Amino acid sequence: MSRLWYGKKGKRHQAVNHKYSLITTREDRNSKQVAPAKADLESESFRPNLSDPSDLLLPDQIEKLTKHLPPRTIGYPWTLVYGTGKHGTSLKTLYRTMTGLDTPVLMVIKDSDGQVFGALASEPFKVSDGFYGTGETFVFTFCPEFEGEFALWLDGDLYHGRSHSCKTFGNRTLSKKEDFFIQDIEIWAFE
Repeated sequence: MSRLWYGKKGKRHQAVNHKYSLITTREDRNSKQVAPAKADLESESFRPNLSDPSDLLLPDQIEKLTKHLPPRTIGYPWTLVYGTGKHGTSLKTLYRTMTGLDTPVLMVIKDSDGQVFGALASEPFKVSDGFYGTGETFVFTFCPEFEGEFALWLDGDLYHGRSHSCKTFGNRTLSKKEDFFIQDIEIWAFE
């Protein structure tokens, strides 16, 4: 028995009496397993298990964020992988704590005005010459109300940041002022 299929650029392939299996990533498996469950859970209040208490997020803010997270994060505990209170303010340390992670990450920032905002990245933060992320990536603020589409920049010392409107997201600023000073940061992984 043989199977024919066509790959990229119309190239014809043939498998003859070969067993094959579909290889899936952790992301694919998680999405398939939990996607139907998300619809069932949307009407319910859901608070994830956190490895450490958050110094920046209140329980109701965690609940609001949970409703906007991608399906592949549902059911996984939140693991604090970086926090300025625990690790200091070092971008190198932030990147180092991301090494080996295979999960979306949630960055939460509190600025010197007390504003809490951040971003969900579809993959761990890394040094890059260009932009990266998927349609799962979003930014958010809790002041005045939770919203999920903003632009954000942080300096290499994790001391100063900037939030401004961006054509990609069609947004306003996350913080009270376009330029802000970072008071604390937490980054959570879902594993």
